[in-house]
Formats: sequence, structure tokens, C-alpha cells
Amino acid sequence: MTRERRPIDGDRAADGQGLFLGGSWVEPDGGHYEVVDPATEEIVGRAPEASRDQVHAACAAAREAFGPWSRTSAEERAAVLARAADIIRERLVPYAELARAETGATTGTARAMQVGVAAARFQRYARVEPAEWAITPQITEAGPLGRAGVTGALAVRQPVGVVTCVTSYNNPWANAAGKVAPALAMGNTVVVKPAPQDPLSAYRMAEALEAAGAPPGVVNVVSGRSVEVGEAAVDCDDVDMVSFTGSTAVGQRIAEVCGRGMKRQLMELGGKGAAVVFDDADLRSAVAGIGSTFSFYSGQICTAPTRVLAQRGVYDELVGQLAAYAGRLKIGDPRERDTVVGPVISEAHRDRIESYVELGRKEGASVAGGGERPALDRGFYVTPTLLADCTNDMRVAREEIFGPVVVVIPFDEEEEGITLANDSDYGLIDYVWSGDVARAFRVARRLRAGGVGINTVGRNMEAPFGGFKRSGVGRDVGSYALHAYSEVQSIVWPG
Repeated sequence: MTRERRPIDGDRAADGQGLFLGGSWVEPDGGHYEVVDPATEEIVGRAPEASRDQVHAACAAAREAFGPWSRTSAEERAAVLARAADIIRERLVPYAELARAETGATTGTARAMQVGVAAARFQRYARVEPAEWAITPQITEAGPLGRAGVTGALAVRQPVGVVTCVTSYNNPWANAAGKVAPALAMGNTVVVKPAPQDPLSAYRMAEALEAAGAPPGVVNVVSGRSVEVGEAAVDCDDVDMVSFTGSTAVGQRIAEVCGRGMKRQLMELGGKGAAVVFDDADLRSAVAGIGSTFSFYSGQICTAPTRVLAQRGVYDELVGQLAAYAGRLKIGDPRERDTVVGPVISEAHRDRIESYVELGRKEGASVAGGGERPALDRGFYVTPTLLADCTNDMRVAREEIFGPVVVVIPFDEEEEGITLANDSDYGLIDYVWSGDVARAFRVARRLRAGGVGINTVGRNMEAPFGGFKRSGVGRDVGSYALHAYSEVQSIVWPG
């Protein structure tokens, strides 16, 4: 197919985006590759393909900048982040248009949940928080280490060093900002390696930080389709920590490299969120929450409630309501105001999702809604699909599909529902819907997941975020991110 070039206004990527290394925009050794709009299949821009040497140069620049940046005051660092937040808000429309074109997100999602959330995260970490805590003095008896006395102590948060931030394709703004902002606030320097499908937004973030006064080398961005680019950003000796969002399989490979080099790591990996719906649940609330899987990023989100466990008394009604809900959602051009379901990120990913739907049929699931490709001339669209009559041992119930596909499994008693929810390799976010608040909290405490939503899919953006089991390592968001991107140092002295 011959693709039409449709550059984004004000975007330097149309003629070939440069890498951002040590405060300079640099031509990539590997040339450029086309970034394609998943809704129209038109060219958005040309992204740079870094060489291994250029990735290592970015890491070296971050290492050189680390000393001076880590010694600046927390107030100075916060001021840079606050100015970056203001710049991102000022440029919200062109930045969101680029994000929409790269990712296929609807205009509203690109503005509010991508660029808008990114600005909010930079503003959040522009707030200076205490970095040291007094420890209760310890009275010591005379002994081999000295005379009797009182020993005082402080616990001090220190930056880790150079952090490689490997970001996901589903939200190139908010995901990157959730790593970069707290890392910089703590005095670290960063090398951002964005997903190859939509890397251009990461360069706009670097542009905003440069304009906000971030010194050269504090923020670096390298991109590429080659696996070698990501590997170089992880295994470089100048890197002290890797923060990764993506699949469990890739996370495991990164963790192996980090283990060999004793690098710190923060991993937000896959999910297969269980939504336990009891007989006494408000089904309207449950359907709206579960239905967000069909619309929000077209199901390309690790926190989605994609595995519904419905108590037998509401099973049939819930399946019927979910199927009707999915059938009402408009699929199409994300630029149109009334579009709810946009495309998935690529043709290859669309094919993967469709193969899972076919696998579900072969495994014995019934297609209660969707299941067919939308009748659209172009774009990588998947119809919201509901698979009923599933069992928890089916691959469609156990593996992360990462698309607008929900599976429904019946259960009888509370204990069975808990057992089914926990019978998963994943444990990121689960959900409980029940009119009995005491039961909802009782069940939530027994779910093996990093987070549990009770009668909601909403999140508190100060609450710790991360997973159990194969869903990740560590916690971020709010003050927890400041801990994640720091080491704790003890300082003691005689009283």
C-alpha cells in the first residue's frame, strides 16, 4: 500500500526526527523509519533508529550530568518540572494531535489521559517532599565499639543514578512522565527508550524539558525498532536502574540483565485482571466498569478487567448486558467526536487479537458479542468481543490478549470466586462488585493482586501501583515513586 504523508503541525518529525543526546538533537546512525497512524495507515512522521554506540553515548551523557544535577537543590529540580508542566499544557493541542495519530487514541483520550496526565505528573513531582527522616536515638552500653552513649541517626533518600526508562506504546505521554518526573525530582538523570510504534511523543517531552531548563544530559531520548537499541539501553555499564513497562516476557529478559549487573529495577508488566461480580452487585456499575476494556485504549491496557468471574445468579444477565453494551459502542475514526473505540496499535497486533478470538472458539467459548472485523476501509480495528461459557483453564482466560476482548466465567460460592481469581500467573489489579461492602473488602484482602478496585475501575493517583507474581516488581505513583527512584542511606553519629 502506498501511504500518504500527513505531518503533524509543528512537529519536526516530518522530515526525520533527531535523537536527543546530551542536550543536542543528533542525526541517527541507523537512518529513519516510518511511524504509521493505526487509524488511517498514513505516515505520521519518520522516527530515528539509534545505533548501539549512540545509545551508549546517551547513557554516558546522563552519567556525566548526574553529579551536577543530583547536587542541585530539590527546589531547583522542582522548578524545572513545574515549567515543563506549563509548557506541555501550553502545547497540549499539537502534542495531543501527535499522540492521537501515533497511538490511535480518541482525541479526548489523547488530550485528557495522555498529554493531560503527563502534565499533571510533572506538576505532581514539582512538589518538594522531605528526603530525610529522623530515627529514634539508640542508647548503647559500653562495649567493644566504644563507650556508653546515645547514637543518633537519619535515613536519607539518595538518587540511584542513571535510570533507563523503557516505556509502553499504549500511553507514550503518561507512562513516560510517570517515570521521568519522579526520577528527575529525586536527582537522577534519565535515558528514555520509547516503544518503537509511537516514539515521536517522547521527543516532544524532551523538547518541553529542554525549554523548561533541564541541563544537557539530564534527559536523553533514543529510539529504534531494533532489539539492539533496547538491549544497549539496559546493559550499558553507565546505567544504574531500569524502569520498564511492557510485557512479562520482555520484563523477564530485562530482569536477567539487571540481575547480572546488580542494577535496580522497577517493572510494570502484564495483567489479566479478574472482575469478581457477586449476585448482589449493581450490574449497571459492573457493566460500565468492565465495558471500559472495550473502549479505553481499545483494551490495550494492563489494568483492564478482562477476566470476568460472574456468580451464577447474575451470569446470564451480566453476559447479556455486556454484549448489548459492546454492541452500542461506535467504532471508527478517533478524530470524530462520537467515536468510542479506536484502532489497536498495528496490523500485527490486530491479527494477534483476532487469533485469540478464534482460539477461544476452538477452546469451546461462545461468542456473545463481536468476533468479526469491523467493515472499515482502512485502519487496524477490532470489534469489541465478549467470550462467554469460558473456563479458567482456557488460554483466552489465562493469557494477556491486550485488546478489546473480555472473557466471562461462572462461579457459585464466594470461596470459588476467590480461588478462580487467584488462579492466574498475573496479579496487577483485580476488581470486586458487590452490594455488601463488608464482603467486598473481605474478598479484596484475599485477592493476590497489587491493587483491588471495589465497585469501580477508577484509581487514586497517590495509591501505590504495581503487581504481584508475574505482573511486576516494585511500586510507583505518588510518594511511592520517589522511593522507587531512590536509595535509602543511613547516617549515624554519637550523641
